[in-house]
Amino acid sequence: MTCQRFEDLPVWQEAARLYEKADDFLENAPPRMRASFRDQLERAVLSVSNNIAEGFERGTTNELLQFIYIARGSAGEVRSMLCLLQRRKWAAHLKSEISNLASTAESCSRQLRDWADSLQNSDIKGQRRLNERVRKEQDQKQRAAALQKRLLENLPANHPLRRAAAEKEQE
Repeated sequence: MTCQRFEDLPVWQEAARLYEKADDFLENAPPRMRASFRDQLERAVLSVSNNIAEGFERGTTNELLQFIYIARGSAGEVRSMLCLLQRRKWAAHLKSEISNLASTAESCSRQLRDWADSLQNSDIKGQRRLNERVRKEQDQKQRAAALQKRLLENLPANHPLRRAAAEKEQE
């Protein structure tokens, strides 16, 4: 799947959900929660979606990776703050909300890690470096992979080549 806009990225959408949940949580936060803690949590939450967007708009894969890692770090910061909050006795009645927020932050982190892993193994170096020759090479590789997949699907299910391809996919 290729997204043309960062708003279409599933991980950005998850980060937007994280913001919405955090915003609702902070709106109803107990007065015991310090303003500085609230502010830092809000900034960390916003940093996740903003760094995804900024990285997506950059021109190279290396720049995108840098911002993915920053966004992932911010998701970790959110989880850390929520863990600290859960340790406070006065926040015991917020356990479910805090857990829900932490789960969403962890989902963002997992998606960002998977995206970074896929980019690190990619031959594409980014839009700035995507010239006609590279586009043709990528197109040829995609067509060859699709053809190979179709050929393997036409083999009997117990054929050694088809079994080997299935095993390789599971790795």
